[in-house]
Amino acid sequence: MLDQLFLEVYTKFKLHFYREVLGLFQSREASLTTVETFCMESIQALGDPTVNEFASFLHISPPNAAYKINSLVKKGYLERVQSPEDRREYHLHVTQKYIDYYNISIAYVEEVCARIQSRFSADKCAELEKMLDIVSRELMADVGLSGAVPAEQETE
Repeated sequence: MLDQLFLEVYTKFKLHFYREVLGLFQSREASLTTVETFCMESIQALGDPTVNEFASFLHISPPNAAYKINSLVKKGYLERVQSPEDRREYHLHVTQKYIDYYNISIAYVEEVCARIQSRFSADKCAELEKMLDIVSRELMADVGLSGAVPAEQETE
């Protein structure tokens, strides 16, 4: 039962995001393909990875990664930022254009979290927070987002 409910919640978050994004596309041309959206979500979650870190995480070749990155840079969703420590290295940084796109998803997460806080006691919310932290850090450690930047810091 837990797996079904977890999948249902995850699916509802995805469907809400898709509905909002597709609604935006009614007034303008869609500029991100599905694969590009997955790439951008990965780059954002990894927290300014290098091209090789991005390619390695997704198990794609560096030339394939470079092709995808070049397209995203041209569309204005991504920029390459030279590393101050190693001038030969560039990090992938999401632009405000992508953050605005991504915030569609974040806004709904915040709305649902506010509903949770108004529906449940502070103790139950704290317990849920502990459980989610354990799920993220321990039970999903294989995904490894140690370099990720929290979403609320990105919009500053």
